Amino acid sequence: LFLRPDLVACTFSGSVAISVAVSAPTRFLVLNALDLSVNRTSIRFQALEPTEVVFFKDDGVLVLGFAKQLPLGEGLLKMDFNGILNDQMRGFYRSKYQYKGKERNMAVTQFESVDARRCFPCWDEPAFKAKFKLTLEVPSELVALSNMPVGNATFAGPIKTVRYLESPPMSTYLVAIVVGLFEYVEGMTTKGTRVRVYTQIGKSNQGKFALDVGVKSLNLYKDYFDTPFPLPKLDMVAIPDFAAGAMENYGLVTYREVALLFDDKSSSASSKQSVAITVAHELAHQWFGNLVTMEWWTHLWLNEGFATWMSHLAVDSFFPQWNIWAQFLDRTTTALRLDSLEASHPIEVEIHHASEVDQIFDAISYDKGASVIRMLQSYLGAERFQKAMASYMKKYAYSNAKTEDLWAVLEKETGEPVKDLMTTWTKQKGYPVINAKIKGNDIEIEQAQFLLDGSSGSGMWIVPLTSRCGAYDTEKKLLLKLKREKLVIGSQCGDRKKGGNFWTKLNIDGTGFYRVKYDDELAAALQNALETKKLSLMDKIGIVDDLYALSIARQQTFASLLHLLYGYRGEADYSVLSHINTVTTSIAKISADATPALAGDIKQLLIKILLSPAEKLGWDPKKGESHLDVMLRPLLLTALVQLGHGKTINEGVRRFNIFTRDRGTSLLPPDTRKAAYLAVMQNVSSSNRSGYDALRKIYKESAEGEERLQVLGILSSCRDKGIVLESLNLIFTSEVRNQDAYILLRGIQPEAREISWNWLKENWELISKTFAGSLITDFVETIVPLFTSNEKAAEISKFFATRTKPGFERTLKQSLENVRISARWAEGIRSEPGLAQTVRELLAKP
Repeated sequence: LFLRPDLVACTFSGSVAISVAVSAPTRFLVLNALDLSVNRTSIRFQALEPTEVVFFKDDGVLVLGFAKQLPLGEGLLKMDFNGILNDQMRGFYRSKYQYKGKERNMAVTQFESVDARRCFPCWDEPAFKAKFKLTLEVPSELVALSNMPVGNATFAGPIKTVRYLESPPMSTYLVAIVVGLFEYVEGMTTKGTRVRVYTQIGKSNQGKFALDVGVKSLNLYKDYFDTPFPLPKLDMVAIPDFAAGAMENYGLVTYREVALLFDDKSSSASSKQSVAITVAHELAHQWFGNLVTMEWWTHLWLNEGFATWMSHLAVDSFFPQWNIWAQFLDRTTTALRLDSLEASHPIEVEIHHASEVDQIFDAISYDKGASVIRMLQSYLGAERFQKAMASYMKKYAYSNAKTEDLWAVLEKETGEPVKDLMTTWTKQKGYPVINAKIKGNDIEIEQAQFLLDGSSGSGMWIVPLTSRCGAYDTEKKLLLKLKREKLVIGSQCGDRKKGGNFWTKLNIDGTGFYRVKYDDELAAALQNALETKKLSLMDKIGIVDDLYALSIARQQTFASLLHLLYGYRGEADYSVLSHINTVTTSIAKISADATPALAGDIKQLLIKILLSPAEKLGWDPKKGESHLDVMLRPLLLTALVQLGHGKTINEGVRRFNIFTRDRGTSLLPPDTRKAAYLAVMQNVSSSNRSGYDALRKIYKESAEGEERLQVLGILSSCRDKGIVLESLNLIFTSEVRNQDAYILLRGIQPEAREISWNWLKENWELISKTFAGSLITDFVETIVPLFTSNEKAAEISKFFATRTKPGFERTLKQSLENVRISARWAEGIRSEPGLAQTVRELLAKP
């Protein structure tokens, strides 16, 4: 493959020579090409010229027809082509950056899933692995990177020709090229693999943390998979315009800047953690995905679920003090939420057309995928699981595998019924709720599919059940294969008659991908165990998340959820409070629609639950405090501001005013800025916009990516319609990169949903022209679910009836279903007897 990008004209030209094996009589060659103009006279297969050259644009397919049948055996297909360095952040595109005060272009590729065909004609499917030999012709002063190290380079004045070493067999979606001005920091693995982090000039210091995590990850994975890193080098590059978070291209991993750069002085603790997770995720792909690749996109989850799970395993080993497996439950609960929709999909999803691939890069592939892997590893045991993974890696290296292949290896290595067990989790959508009822000395358990709309599905699963009772040292395991089963309670579970010390908890530490509904006696015993501090962190998260979901589905009362939440008022752990915060935010939103008269009191109750840990931490960092406390402070302050806590809002505004006069003040370090920014936005209006203008100024002037994004995330968090519109319209200006539009959208408050929806309708034409692929779904999934009425769902559905694209059909369905579920929940809360009484009682408690 030869490519010559022109960074001024934003075009490129190239030529390709592909070795093709003709294995059966045919006179056609069918390959992929899209948005390329191919020079017809240059096309040759061996010495033959095609008589027909036909493009099928909707399918991204190029068909070459020849006058007579092609000779059998291997032959060379050659052609020349040219294309445009586009602005869509896919295929071969241009990204803009500043150097010495001037704007410049860099050339970057992003091929996953089906966009290599936008850069060169190829067989653009994961199973067509080939060796790539790349040559680039680029300006001499620029850095030009690809998957492999440079073999040699020749210079002719201002232009250099760079030839790269031949790659091992790999899929087209992993080919990568980056051309621009960069500097780097460098390290080495224990086996001598060179690792570099490339950044814009002047930022290489911010690449040191990612470099350290990168080197450690390669060392760890080499041992875990018992397979060396397959390439001579690994480069990681920060790209200013980048659609995803990062992309695992073989040997040349690309990232958006905030996912790779970390600066001790200006970055937050949560950003340090997300850099570590992202780097560990992409490098896990070098084995799981790149060395062994899924056979077809149906098995995408093998890539993403595994890399997500593996990144937590790695980060937990580098930073045990972060308690990352407790935080992993964020992923599990996100997946449980999406997978309880009728519009969810199985982990293994049938893909029939290239346009359908993008929308399955979702919480099912990543987070449910990772969660069922955690469930399986927990069931088989860490050691047996690891051994089997190393066997799998060796068996399928440099080739492709499907889900069944992984199960077969695991089954052979462990002797467990892995295929039967896991097929119930990957081939059907959804998951069960386990109903637990106490009968004499037994707990009767029964599984049923859980759906948030309250309906009952027909799914059945093989469930690895775990339970503990009374004390944490006795764990019971049971493989539930039937609809109903009995658990025998031993005397170690405490004495039911005496109360107090008796309790039973199912799904220990949330390793299982299911929910549990307890009868009243078991639920009361668990609430008591919570309040007497007998539960582990992960179990505290599990019980509140299950009850929250059951309350939305109207299988438990809203009052019972408030009662349980009240039991967390002394909680001090980051992971637990992060979940509590998700639930309280949702409760505050729904109660404003469901019971406006009671909404103020409910907010006061939620403030009461969160206030004591927030007051303990205060606004100012303390010397020697833990990483998790540093992350908890902004979480709680932001939550209190959103709930309208006057004292917190006033303090945020006070600190912000000092910060605007002195950016170096210690009163507002990076971790707490978002809370202060949000506090300022609470009082902003069209007639009182000084705070808003000050924030816009910080956004324009800040050199730090993370700080800019923090400001961007709150500019639309306002009740004033004029300000919200002004902020949303920034999306169409050069002030906001297309990749960052979703951050602005996420800030929209329920009070501004009507104005935002009207804005979306008015600008839909422009939005669908400007934003490609996954970026367009952000507009739908941030604005649509703010509504909570069936009438609105019907109106939105009608608007999109003539405007859907295959790329966001599924997202739209899921968003509309969420609106209808919220409407049903609100109706349940409205008609719940004695709710006001419960709220008053809890508020009056000491």
